[in-house]
Amino acid sequence: MNGAEIKTIFFKDDGVIPGNPNLPVILYLGSLKDEPEETEAIFNRNGWLNSWTNGVFDYHHYHSNAHEVLGVIRGSAVLQLGGEHGQKFELTAGDVAVLPAGTGHKRCSASKDFRVVGAYPDGMDYNLCTGKPGERPKVLEDIARVPLPNTDPLYGAAGPLMSAWKPQQQTGNHT
Repeated sequence: MNGAEIKTIFFKDDGVIPGNPNLPVILYLGSLKDEPEETEAIFNRNGWLNSWTNGVFDYHHYHSNAHEVLGVIRGSAVLQLGGEHGQKFELTAGDVAVLPAGTGHKRCSASKDFRVVGAYPDGMDYNLCTGKPGERPKVLEDIARVPLPNTDPLYGAAGPLMSAWKPQQQTGNHT
């Protein structure tokens, strides 16, 4: 897990996809490039559970009641994070994205062999929101109530997530 490039990006509420006003997305680029097949075990060992292996939906969606980690284990994909006005990122095997509750995500394109592992802090259950009229204000209340995780999904109690997601975090590069 050495040599990873770590990026933190804030996404603003676009009126449809709420984002998270206090927590940035964290990208660990290349963090598991030497061991993508170990992704699920690493997440689980660090308390990110309720894991699954599949792809990413090809429409904007988010979870208002749980944070999510996505680790690419095979292939590559272009994901748009932050809703319709967000940013696109190409992720390849070994890349990991930690999405705070409320962060929109969508698969724009992918290689045929693309597979990702997803997991949630302490195995939290997650919902599926798409920005439909009527979801607010409940989803905004849900997002505000999601507890901070106890561990970073890759590095445990001392990982970069723990400092980037400090309580009352209010600064960052807002997109």
